Amino acid sequence: MSDIVYTVTVSFTGEQLVPAWLAWMNGGHVADVIAGGATAAEIVRLDLPEPTFDVHYRFPTREAFTTYERDHAPRLRADGLRRFPVEKGIMYKRTVGEVVRSFP
Repeated sequence: MSDIVYTVTVSFTGEQLVPAWLAWMNGGHVADVIAGGATAAEIVRLDLPEPTFDVHYRFPTREAFTTYERDHAPRLRADGLRRFPVEKGIMYKRTVGEVVRSFP
């Protein structure tokens, strides 16, 4: 079985909400996703004109990711949208993929 990588891309229209969002991510949200079944995570600031971040979560199996989506994601996503709603100019995109090969 291969690991599953779940990526959440978050784009902001300006820098004003970025510090609060990063504090929320670092202050517990990432830990909550790991508690929900992810084995690792990283936050990557993309080299784009607008503030944009990819958050990569790694899950050990498709089943672990499915369990996370069913049992944990609805609550965590609702919390994020409450704190950082799309009405404030934030865009979210989610993708899921299977690791074909990892390199050291």
